[in-house]
Amino acid sequence: MDKYLTFKKVSDQETELYIYDDIREKDFFEMIFGVDAELTNTKTLREALEKVDTPNLTVRINSYGGQVDQGLAIYSLLEDCKLNVKTIVDGFACSAASIIFMAGKERIVPENGLLMIHNAWTRAEGDSNAMKKVAEDLEKITQPSINIYTKKTKLSEEEIKQKMDEETWITSQEAYEWGFSTTQTRENKANQALEADFIHNLVLQNKELQKKNKTLIEKVNSIMVKQDSMKSFFNTKK
Repeated sequence: MDKYLTFKKVSDQETELYIYDDIREKDFFEMIFGVDAELTNTKTLREALEKVDTPNLTVRINSYGGQVDQGLAIYSLLEDCKLNVKTIVDGFACSAASIIFMAGKERIVPENGLLMIHNAWTRAEGDSNAMKKVAEDLEKITQPSINIYTKKTKLSEEEIKQKMDEETWITSQEAYEWGFSTTQTRENKANQALEADFIHNLVLQNKELQKKNKTLIEKVNSIMVKQDSMKSFFNTKK
């Protein structure tokens, strides 16, 4: 795919939007549409979303990120559209792409997927005043992303800021535990079910062993009582 926004109608109920490659303004209005010819004449993502004629939109993401403003704009359009939006990480959803990922009502990071969150950055030149101004601007530019992560996850704003400061890569399991994703993958659910069955079987086995041990202890106690009785009998005879 040579454009990073690609629509494809896969059924009467679902359209897929592929966000592959860097998120940048250059190709923002140059979209390829896989099935619906009416969509090929649209000039903006908003217009394209309005022309989607299925109730469900699955957004599949594989991107290292890109421009913060474009990521925030796509997030807002997906959040506000009339469609039932589900987001899936096909590979990476880094930086601005992770913001777009958060627009899904249902969000999935499979076991082979990763998120990455960090602070906004830029290149700059000038005197110390210019550098201070750039630093202040970057903090303000980063704040909307912090607000989105905090709103959508289980983490506090301070925890989000720390992870962004550390440029944190987030695994599938971490994404689910921290609330970045809403749904565990089938693989995770299967593993969880296997673990639950394993633990359940261990509990049953443990209970059975406890019963056997109890029976054994009762037998041993009974034998010891008989032995004590016999010892007492023989001592009396002497």
